[in-house]
Amino acid sequence: MNLKSRLALATAAVLLLSIPASAQFLGKSAEDQMPDGGRLAAPVWSPKPTALPPYVAPNKPVWRIKDILAAHRGQTDWVEPIVRNKDQDADYKSLGPGKKTKAMFYSDNRMIFFVYDGSIKVSIDGVAQEPFVATKGFMVNVPFRHVFTLENVGTTPAVYFEVRNAGDIPLYPETETPTPVPGMTYMKVTGSPGPVKDRTTNPIYVDFLKMVANDDKNYSNKFVWDDHFTSNILRGKGAPVPPDSNKGHFHINMTEFWYVAEGSIGMKLEGEPYFKTEVGDIITAVAGRWHRAGNDPSAPISVRIPINPRPPIMHNFEIDPNAPPPGQGRGAAPAGGAAP
Repeated sequence: MNLKSRLALATAAVLLLSIPASAQFLGKSAEDQMPDGGRLAAPVWSPKPTALPPYVAPNKPVWRIKDILAAHRGQTDWVEPIVRNKDQDADYKSLGPGKKTKAMFYSDNRMIFFVYDGSIKVSIDGVAQEPFVATKGFMVNVPFRHVFTLENVGTTPAVYFEVRNAGDIPLYPETETPTPVPGMTYMKVTGSPGPVKDRTTNPIYVDFLKMVANDDKNYSNKFVWDDHFTSNILRGKGAPVPPDSNKGHFHINMTEFWYVAEGSIGMKLEGEPYFKTEVGDIITAVAGRWHRAGNDPSAPISVRIPINPRPPIMHNFEIDPNAPPPGQGRGAAPAGGAAP
């Protein structure tokens, strides 16, 4: 290689090193990973389990809040496991009056919770949001690597539904005494990088009863949205129940579950009769089962909050021979029904 060629290679190397790593390797997720909406250009073959996918405890088609509360009658502090799958864990929890959680944080994923009843003071370090009291209907988002505490400042037990990424184990500031975890030994370390401070692309909280359920209008918007966690607020008026021949859709690789926040959500799950729900109930559709969620006509307006492990969730529908031709633009509803 002559001197001119060596100089050209050296110059190219210097230029490459001067480009930020993100410019070298990372695309823009909104362009590279987010679907355009509508349907695929043509039908495809999708795998679906031949046998009906089972529910493995504690998962079940519907957890009814009245049964959960009855099971813990007379108790003020308790945890009821509700959802366990390869992507997410979720529990109903109760915190007694005057009780406070240990200061803790999660290293790589956010935690969210929905207040069913009571008054919880939420303190999150390193965010612009000052400590606030979350009451019935609040939806709270705790960003990862931010130390937080929850304190019951009311006179009755605070009951809330908490969702985490599967297997996430809390970390604690050095001033706290960690709660033992079987098979783990807590050790003092220093970590990097630290949390994103004073900003978030997702709201720290939504005061649902004040901000959403204050009129008779439909509503559809995001609550939290990142590459490991997505949850929408879907509000609509009661509608006639479709026939069972309308199966809805299924997901190949992920379980979907919903928190019922208002009214009554009706659900048709493959292998189960149609059922309706009330506020606080949890509905789960295991991966591979047809499911169809809707706003049951027994309530004037209802809200379901789907919880999924990533935003671009593929919905698989039966082919509708009366559907318009493919090629719908961004944001168009898929053929065969609404989702999720």
